[in-house]
Amino acid sequence: MSEDQKKQLEQQLWNIANTLRGKMNADEFRDYILGFIFYKYLAEKMEIYANGILKTDGIKYKSINENTKNGAEYIEAIREEALETLGYFLKPNELFSEVAKRGNSDVEGQSNFIIEDLQKILINIQLSTMGTESEDDFDNLFEDMDLNSTKLGKTPEARNEIIAKVLLHLDKIDFKLEDTELDVLGDAYEYLIGQFASGAGKKAGEFYTPQEVSMVLAKIVTTGKSKLKSVYDPTCGSGSLLLRVAKEVKEVSNYYGQEMNRTTYNLARMNMILHGVHYRKFDIKQEDTLEHPQHNGLQFEAIVANPPFSANWSANPLFTSDDRFSQYGKLAPASKADFAFVQHMIHHLADNGTMALVLPHGALFRGGAEQHIRKYLIEDRNYLDAVIGLPEKIFFGTDIPTCIMVFKKCRENPNDVVFIDASQHYGKGTQNYIRQEDIDKIIATYQNRITESKYSFVASIDQIKENDYNLNIPRYVDTFEEEEPIDLENVSSKLINLEKEINATKSNITNFCKELNISTPF
Repeated sequence: MSEDQKKQLEQQLWNIANTLRGKMNADEFRDYILGFIFYKYLAEKMEIYANGILKTDGIKYKSINENTKNGAEYIEAIREEALETLGYFLKPNELFSEVAKRGNSDVEGQSNFIIEDLQKILINIQLSTMGTESEDDFDNLFEDMDLNSTKLGKTPEARNEIIAKVLLHLDKIDFKLEDTELDVLGDAYEYLIGQFASGAGKKAGEFYTPQEVSMVLAKIVTTGKSKLKSVYDPTCGSGSLLLRVAKEVKEVSNYYGQEMNRTTYNLARMNMILHGVHYRKFDIKQEDTLEHPQHNGLQFEAIVANPPFSANWSANPLFTSDDRFSQYGKLAPASKADFAFVQHMIHHLADNGTMALVLPHGALFRGGAEQHIRKYLIEDRNYLDAVIGLPEKIFFGTDIPTCIMVFKKCRENPNDVVFIDASQHYGKGTQNYIRQEDIDKIIATYQNRITESKYSFVASIDQIKENDYNLNIPRYVDTFEEEEPIDLENVSSKLINLEKEINATKSNITNFCKELNISTPF
């Protein structure tokens, strides 16, 4: 698929999404359109899989009549296979294209009211997984799609009309699922999530990390690796950051994530499945990561995160005996959970792993407990590998300056830490963005540990100690620009000439006043 075709598809989907908009805000109509796209994906995967099984019999899945004995036997056999391989099951009359057709039928005597059927089908997808390995991955996936919500229309007929219209438009789009080399739908889905994030303002940070930032994090944690046993994001949002890591390597064996927001958690699971990640290969949990961690005892080869900046957390004294925090002697402040996330991630980092996370700049230099934790990580553990300053206004809903901190338990360069000031290297827009050349420069500087005037500096551990574990980037990367020398003689000459001009103007005004026989202002 060419770049133009890709953009055309993205625009088509965005236009369809906007038919649902009405009076809903961005995060509300997002749940509907992404849910419908996901349903279409599941249905088409089901049909392709079933047709593959039926190929030797020379029949198509849609042609099976489940009301006949023979048809019922076919469907039961396919159901068992589908649950094992796909993790879910849909009957022929539950396929997306069939529902879209019924909803837009104008055949006399045939009802085109599909809301009740569609709601049952979405529930049936979940019910089909009950008692199977994939049950947790499909549990309540469609709970945010209330087809009877008055936001879709005041009357059932109005709601049915808009839903049928959306299904019809989506049904016409070919997601090319049979071409396993392409991820057309996955890319389009990511595009839509990004579009919704740009319209969601401050809320966007709850579920989306800008792709350029995701790319930097992903490239860092995959440096020197072509395969990963595991990747983990403790605040995974829509799962986009986990999927971005996968694009940097040939294979990721397992994906792990945790997300507190229920709606976003549903979106993350959909995103995984829709990108072709098998249900056995991902484990996304819904809970507060700091208060109720769900992956206890596990360690991961790559960890990435964009946690909520300076969030509140309980900082409960009981956590001083929690293995994640006990060795530090102090907990992160209750009003700033930034280093609590760092400690949590360090605990889950494998010895051969790399972790990279986005934090507000304040985490680099604030005192108290945070300084104590920084000192422990650098002096006692020597885990800090890099600090990267990012441009302003690149995150949705916040203008605060941010940075990336990189940690490793077994560092190839144990005697130094690379500091990079990438804050002045970006493209300008309503929301600033990191350009491809800026990403390449950050990664090359990190990987090669280059000192470059006004951009980067490789600091020794001793230098960091001398700065009392203050990691503020200007302490290491000198970005001071000397002002051009001022020619004082020239300035003096200009002032003298200016004084002469003023005196001449005063003299002219005085003469005019005399001619007019009025008082002079001087």
